[in-house]
Amino acid sequence: MDQNDTVYITGHIHPDSDSIASAIGYAFFKRAKGIKAVPCRLGKLNAETTWLLNRFGFEEPMQLQDARKTLAEIDMDSPVSISPETTIYETIMMMEKQKRTAFCVADEKGNILGIVTKSDLTTIGLGDTASGIELLAKTSIDDICATINGRMVYRDTKFHLNGKVSIIALTAAKTENYEIRDRIVIVGDDPEAQKQLIQRGAGMLIVVWAKDIDPEVIRTAEKFHCPVIISGHGSMNTSRYVYFAPPVKLVMTHNLIMFRTNELAEDAGRKMMTTRYRTYPVVDMKGHLAGYVSRYHIMNFQNKKIILVDHNEFSQSVRAVEKAQLLEVVDHHRINDFATAQPVSFRNEIIGSTATIIATMFRENQFPIPQNLAGLLLGALLSDTLMFQSPTTTQKDHETADILAALAGLDIDAFGKELFAVQADIGTRSMQDLLNQDIKVYEIRSIKVMIAQIMVSNLKAIQNDADQIQQNLNAFAEQKGAVLLVAAFTSVLDKGSIFFGAGENACWITEAYPDNGSEAHSLQKGILSRKSQILPRITEIIDQYA
Repeated sequence: MDQNDTVYITGHIHPDSDSIASAIGYAFFKRAKGIKAVPCRLGKLNAETTWLLNRFGFEEPMQLQDARKTLAEIDMDSPVSISPETTIYETIMMMEKQKRTAFCVADEKGNILGIVTKSDLTTIGLGDTASGIELLAKTSIDDICATINGRMVYRDTKFHLNGKVSIIALTAAKTENYEIRDRIVIVGDDPEAQKQLIQRGAGMLIVVWAKDIDPEVIRTAEKFHCPVIISGHGSMNTSRYVYFAPPVKLVMTHNLIMFRTNELAEDAGRKMMTTRYRTYPVVDMKGHLAGYVSRYHIMNFQNKKIILVDHNEFSQSVRAVEKAQLLEVVDHHRINDFATAQPVSFRNEIIGSTATIIATMFRENQFPIPQNLAGLLLGALLSDTLMFQSPTTTQKDHETADILAALAGLDIDAFGKELFAVQADIGTRSMQDLLNQDIKVYEIRSIKVMIAQIMVSNLKAIQNDADQIQQNLNAFAEQKGAVLLVAAFTSVLDKGSIFFGAGENACWITEAYPDNGSEAHSLQKGILSRKSQILPRITEIIDQYA
């Protein structure tokens, strides 16, 4: 899948059933329109949502960590590498053919040993021949032969080379004026001159413009341990190409700058600005080459395409959402800090759940809703409207629930009781887990407020354990740095909530929801919705004091 075409659809942090089902449903809707959409989550799923996914056969959505792209998520050049024994000439040919400026050098296990760049090889080709002497002294005769497209006429394991190269142009003095001991000697098709050069100590004889070598020359080469090669080129090209025969292990850069696939592309771009290189290898978590990235790739990438469902506040969304390509919002909450650089499609309805909106969009576009998806959306709708008891519930929620129940083949009352039995079963989970499963952070008049809603079956049990709960809440508020932490324990069966407060301004909770006489944490009848009841009341209290 092309990462640039992928659209990520996500609900809020601390996901609930409505945010997860809406992401899955809207991703299905988008894929039906030919868009590569992927549903996501921003955190651990609660027990109810997990039960719903299992009940209707859906996989847990992928976790979206960041709206920015990592290097693994952008276009890069393919991970082509070369072995340490690859010759300079072979590397140059590969660079020309593949339009590359660099290759990593890797061993047989894929471990990166170094890198060779076009500028490194250009220095060898254009620099003084002195730089090539040391390299040729360490180069095998087979590499030399292959590089000049030659034919090995005589091989000798006791050859003696110092890396220097001489081209013999015969004069009246024959070969007398040349210092050729231990050198690579390039000579024409003159058997007598060839013998003289070997006898005077040539380390290797490369013959140009010849088809065969005189047998007497070969016998002389055997005596003086001098390999003989017939070149496939003339004198000029032979002399040029021979300097490209050394293996890249002799010229590669060992201390190379690399990036990892999990690094953010924008961070890699900043690091590139402090260096002079054009191409950088990217390795996976095992250290194996995953590709090459250049300034071109960094300049042309864009961060993830994202659609928000069931929220619109950046503080409740994926990390760095403000840097994303934000395409749409589908939500039923208040609009708070939402701002974008480009226009987006924004659908916000005064309604009980986002799942209702998603189901409506299917009907508006005459797209059939599969049976299992209808069941998932129904579960999210019932969860978010607290089985229609939330004051945010609308007639449209009721009507949509009836349609989804018919499509899923479910009885709303029976399914709802099954759902809320799972939701209210807190079991042996810690208070920190219960708080984290559905907590939202708000900034009201520059005050950080955290509101957690925990669904329970028995509010009396919560009241009996009030002291221990308060201690846990105090520790949680201190850990999170919350000026005000509100914990609402809500029971659908009791049709209300009881409240706890923690943090510097915990006393505001008692003022917002007074106790009944001497009773602590009294039942607040009819208070079920965080969005339309709890948050507005807390905001009123803060407005009085802040």
